[in-house]
Amino acid sequence: MKPVCPFAKVARPDDGSLKKPNGNKQHPACEAKSKPESTESATISPKCPLGYDSETFKIGPFSCMICKALLFECSKCIPCSHVYCKACISRFNDCPLCGADIESTEPDTNLQSVVDRFIEGHARIKRQVDTEGNEVVGEKKTVVYEDVSLERGTFLVQHAMRAFRANNVESAKSRLNLCAEDIREQLGRSGNTSELCSQLGAVLGMLGDCCRATGDATSAVSHFEESVNFLSKVSADDLEIKHTLSISLNKIGDLKYYAEDLEAARSYYLQALDMRRNAMKHPSSVPSQAIDVAVSLAKVADVDRNLGNENAAIDEFQEGIKLLESLKLSTEEVGLEQKRLSVLDFLNKEVAKKQTD
Repeated sequence: MKPVCPFAKVARPDDGSLKKPNGNKQHPACEAKSKPESTESATISPKCPLGYDSETFKIGPFSCMICKALLFECSKCIPCSHVYCKACISRFNDCPLCGADIESTEPDTNLQSVVDRFIEGHARIKRQVDTEGNEVVGEKKTVVYEDVSLERGTFLVQHAMRAFRANNVESAKSRLNLCAEDIREQLGRSGNTSELCSQLGAVLGMLGDCCRATGDATSAVSHFEESVNFLSKVSADDLEIKHTLSISLNKIGDLKYYAEDLEAARSYYLQALDMRRNAMKHPSSVPSQAIDVAVSLAKVADVDRNLGNENAAIDEFQEGIKLLESLKLSTEEVGLEQKRLSVLDFLNKEVAKKQTD
């Protein structure tokens, strides 16, 4: 069976994009190939430099069996020669595959080079070909390139999240940075489209989480702030994006709070609160948004209390209590009800602190 690249846009039998709308009307790229006078242009499909495709390729040889992601800083166990990510195998005394004692580890630069070339090979392909699909050298032709960046980005994020869940944070950061570079390149060509801004905002938020996990608060704040900047360019009607935006604002507020910059923390918490209140006014708002508002009220109130604004804090705690007590959930929303009760219990305890002081 012919191997296919995992990031190529391989047509599926049920792919709606194969259907030609409006009778015989074709996509411009298809028309360019069908007309005799268009021999000066051609459409090429992206090719994997290692000859694989999404239907048959398994990344087992390039992945770490501990974190299940692509190898990062390959380390070979001595004496058994099994290979893992450096960060992953550092937590073991015995080889997870064969059980042999690990006497030492050494970098496997050759395998890491192959992994890196595999990833790099799935950037947007830039080759010139003739109408028969043969590569052309030394000739200037207008070539229509297929963009595989979306598949590449999805793949990189998937492996970054696998690495992050396995506490291999540097691997996750490396993949996310590659993804961010790809999207920035597209932004440079296409401008600030909603799709690209939301994609970059999400990736930058994940990079912020990685930095926060390693204790790098400065870099985390920088990534979250840039995430907020790009997400703010997306339509105000996109409630999912606005929810993600409010989470990033709260995360910046948390980092400022831990750094004891309470005024800055309060500013970010208030921005998140305002955004969540506005989302509640939307016709398609859902019960979880009311709980989000209550959480934001608790954050603002906590800062106000620490700043000595006790009366303001009590008002905010009580506003959150009133909101949650008026929220009616169906019996099927068990998880949401548990969260509502948990936040409500916290708010009641915070109000009780004032009464006992």
